[in-house]
Amino acid sequence: MTPVLTPHISICIPAYKNVTHLSRLLDSIRQQTFKDFEVIITDDSPDSSIDDFIKQANYPFEIRYFKNSPAAGSPENWNISIRHAIGKWIKIMHDDDWFSDENSLNEFYTHSINTQDTFIFSGFENVYFEKGNSIISKISFLEKLMLKITPLAIYRKNYIGHPSTTLIKNDRQNWFDKTLKWVVDIEFYIRLLREKKSFHSINKSLICIGMGAEQITQTAFYNKQIELPENFYLLNKLGKNGLKNIFVYDHFWRLMRNLDIKSVDEIKTYTIDIVIPKEIETMIQKIQKSGAAHLKRNGALSKIGMLMRYGMYRLGF
Repeated sequence: MTPVLTPHISICIPAYKNVTHLSRLLDSIRQQTFKDFEVIITDDSPDSSIDDFIKQANYPFEIRYFKNSPAAGSPENWNISIRHAIGKWIKIMHDDDWFSDENSLNEFYTHSINTQDTFIFSGFENVYFEKGNSIISKISFLEKLMLKITPLAIYRKNYIGHPSTTLIKNDRQNWFDKTLKWVVDIEFYIRLLREKKSFHSINKSLICIGMGAEQITQTAFYNKQIELPENFYLLNKLGKNGLKNIFVYDHFWRLMRNLDIKSVDEIKTYTIDIVIPKEIETMIQKIQKSGAAHLKRNGALSKIGMLMRYGMYRLGF
């Protein structure tokens, strides 16, 4: 019996309908100088468009294709792709993202063999299709230090970016919390950093992130039905001291302000069986008393109000 060779990297692609985007990603994989990888595609599409495309395509690497029936949804489709991986490392790639150049995968490989860390991420470039521009993002020394001190610093800003920026040691586990969509990457990063205790960042932009109006992250902004249950679900997972972290506190201050939440009862209409900390009620009262709309327009006043209330909260008032 011929032994199964273990690739160094499993490129896991959870696909959904868009053949054009998938083709661009696969073309960028074709161009890679590093070749010790496998490609896995798990398909959540309601039609055969992805399957038909793969059968007709001619790539110099094998594609392991799996059709989900019924569709698993996001992010469970990501987990299904990871379950099929046999590589030493997982390189999840969303089908609307792609490698920046032909050496991107080799960069990930080089760093994987030169670090003891099992969680690696790179810089990235957000490509805005409608606007016709792009923005490169790389973690700074100070941001890296903050993230090493506490994973909750990611509440200030998602320094890691989309899951496509990551390379993670394959532990043969299901990774992403399938009950989430909006904060699924934040929850995963916090959980992973708490478990691994360390990370390795690559100070280069290796991944292009396709930014379009159809993305889940674009449709969830200011949507109470999505933002409230997921954010409070994650706050409960953080534990009773979650709000004592200033980055977490500031995040919920801005969330209550931006959504113009007027009472805890309003939150409860969207968050069944989720515990709402008592401090949230005081926070809402403070924001409403100051004028939520006014605070939203004046970021400096909002920040001052947040810091004052946070200080009182930490002092026990």
